[in-house]
Amino acid sequence: MHTTMRGRLARAVGRFVLAAALLAVAAAPAHAATPQAAPRAATAEIPPGVSAGIAVYDRLTGSFTEQHNAHTPFRAASVVKVLIALDHLWNRGPAYSLPADDRARLDSMLRASNDDAARHYWSLNGGSSIIDRMSSRLGLVDTAGPPAGYPLHWGYTALSAADTVQTYRWILERAPATLRDIVMGNLRASTRCGTDGFDQRFGIPASFERPWAVKQGWSGFGPKSDCTNTTATTTASAAPSVTATPATGTKTAGRMADVDLSRPALHTTGTLGADDRSIVAVFTLHPQDTSFGAAYTATDRLVRSLNVPGATPRAGAWFGTWGAQVQVRAGASTTTTPLTKLPAGVEVLVGCQKQGQQVTVPPYTNDWWAYLPLYDGYVTNIYMSSPDNKLPGVPLC
Repeated sequence: MHTTMRGRLARAVGRFVLAAALLAVAAAPAHAATPQAAPRAATAEIPPGVSAGIAVYDRLTGSFTEQHNAHTPFRAASVVKVLIALDHLWNRGPAYSLPADDRARLDSMLRASNDDAARHYWSLNGGSSIIDRMSSRLGLVDTAGPPAGYPLHWGYTALSAADTVQTYRWILERAPATLRDIVMGNLRASTRCGTDGFDQRFGIPASFERPWAVKQGWSGFGPKSDCTNTTATTTASAAPSVTATPATGTKTAGRMADVDLSRPALHTTGTLGADDRSIVAVFTLHPQDTSFGAAYTATDRLVRSLNVPGATPRAGAWFGTWGAQVQVRAGASTTTTPLTKLPAGVEVLVGCQKQGQQVTVPPYTNDWWAYLPLYDGYVTNIYMSSPDNKLPGVPLC
């Protein structure tokens, strides 16, 4: 009996020890030795009066870090040129080379947002049928051709931030390498100025360091502006044929009627970071009569607020400007080469400042000049929105 009792006691103690051990394992936190940092929350700050559709997709984690009205369609403006280019290249065959003049036209459409090139392809390839084909091929669910009565207005195509992310994902993850390199190579070589004279370095390129690739869009600011291009371009290689990816979404019916065709539009889309880690699509509409410079500034502020994994924000201080036809020059003197003109009233990034030629614009006189890294040039501090001759908090060059 004593032996039996000892055996029972031993078994009871054993069961208690085992249960305690199992409880300790269950209570232990998973991966306690390698804690994971919490993902950064969405941070989009939309300026007052601005309507926005936003999507930021992290290709490394396969998740969105920002979404706001991501499936709301906007009039695409020149962002649709990516779809126009893909459609033109779609069935060209793996050994096909575009004629030199056609290749130059395509490059100009993607890099410098050439409207004449877009009109050419829109007419040549069937207008709205381009959008129908590409929506089916890429699985776009919010995209639709221009509304009835506007068959020639390719910029009135309806496009959402979510569908734009889907388009870039297809280019990066499914397109044949040669086609991917043609499209992305052109977007990496985006020029400072569009062929219509508008400065297209707003949003993504204004807010983040390279590497980036962008396709911008603008509409409702007049037929032309006075940006001067100071960046040379190069020619990319030819494209192969590609195969379609079956649509995976459900097409949204009747959304085109909701698209605003009148308010000034400014869109910035593309990729950022090593290996195109993040895809960013920001569509914005601004109050009627908003100037290009004011819309440029509002869009920059919105983009700077976003959580974009892998992207490096530009260093420096942002200042407003005043005046029209303000020249950016190669040096701190009016005798140096003029590089371009600022959009009127735009906010600019200042890297440093130094003294140079004294300039008088009554009633102001100032010999301090601000270096603008986005333009690699100088502007007299007279045109900076700051009360003193010297900008506060800005280092010397």
